Amino acid sequence: MPETLELPDGEVVTPDDVFLYEEYPYRFRPLDHEEYEFKLVPLYWGGGDMDVPFPDREALVGQWGPDSRGVLTEDEWEVWLRSARDDERFGDEELDAVARELPTDDPGVLASLKRALGF
Repeated sequence: MPETLELPDGEVVTPDDVFLYEEYPYRFRPLDHEEYEFKLVPLYWGGGDMDVPFPDREALVGQWGPDSRGVLTEDEWEVWLRSARDDERFGDEELDAVARELPTDDPGVLASLKRALGF
């Protein structure tokens, strides 16, 4: 069971690191499982059907698409959050919870309303 994971872009992450996988923030979780070595867990929807198990790193490499970018900087996560707040696929409750997990200063709905009103 690995304690770190090398992403297809070459970055090495731990279970504490957040990275962008298929346009959404995820963490990696090692598994002690006969069939799977690790899984990727979305920050908000984790712990259920949205977790993505992988038998090995090569399987992740095969599924790593152009919408996966790995670990983002604080500024890049803030841009992602602003964009996500304008995306109807995401709700305020979900994005507020995600924002608390990201390395950003985005305080949630109140900041979004202030930005919209020009404050």
